[in-house]
Amino acid sequence: MKIGPDSSRQTRISTATPDQIAIRGYDLCEELIGKISFTEHTWLLVTGTMPTEPQRRALDAALVAIAEHGLVPSVQAARITYAAAPEAVQGAVAAGLLGCGSVILGAAESSGVFLAECLDRGGDREAVKAVLAEKRANKQAIPGYGHPYHKAHDPRTSTLMRVAREIGVYGRYFQVAQLIEEVIPETHGRSLVLNVSGAIPALLLDAGYPLLAMKGVPILARTASLIAHILEERQNPIGFALTEAGGQSISYAGDLPANFVPLQEAGE
Repeated sequence: MKIGPDSSRQTRISTATPDQIAIRGYDLCEELIGKISFTEHTWLLVTGTMPTEPQRRALDAALVAIAEHGLVPSVQAARITYAAAPEAVQGAVAAGLLGCGSVILGAAESSGVFLAECLDRGGDREAVKAVLAEKRANKQAIPGYGHPYHKAHDPRTSTLMRVAREIGVYGRYFQVAQLIEEVIPETHGRSLVLNVSGAIPALLLDAGYPLLAMKGVPILARTASLIAHILEERQNPIGFALTEAGGQSISYAGDLPANFVPLQEAGE
């Protein structure tokens, strides 16, 4: 039974013999190991070309910006999973990455799509207003804007914008991203700041990074952070404390058996 579309049954990423390994046309041992950075290697793997210095710096800045942000849901999931299954570091990392979605961590992809849509529609004020009005009419969130903690200003955004200007890649994606921030109050009646998940695709798309690979950037960056948190969990466990704190902060509101005595009433 045939499943899936026809394909060429080929890959252009890597191949190997017993004596050599070729990656994107380069000899791994002779041309890459010890000679390029992991950021450069990531760009090469994803795009098939070696990055320019501005492209390397853009990807490097994005990875550093999104890697760590405290005990966010992905980190808590990883630490709690490791506490329950300390034999499976890879499972704890995977648990953290599974929460990379449209609300937290994974919004760089949807934000990049949103920026591209605004540019495809013309990229001017009227085009942005039209796209925003459609989102409001459909009760859709604006990806890459607003932050529950950095309400007035996401400090990472201005830093990434400064980097974009310094390395000479500040262009139409960052321009439309700033225009959107200006127009939001007109269509939604309130201000929403450009957050890091909106600034990252603006920076990378201006630098030539492919939109289809955008979600991989926060996934790759957060993996490093999750490894750090799991190491700390091994040295200073707080996973079960996070679980206990969750239980204490959530009250039960369902039905109870007639003879059930809550702990508070039982004096415990």
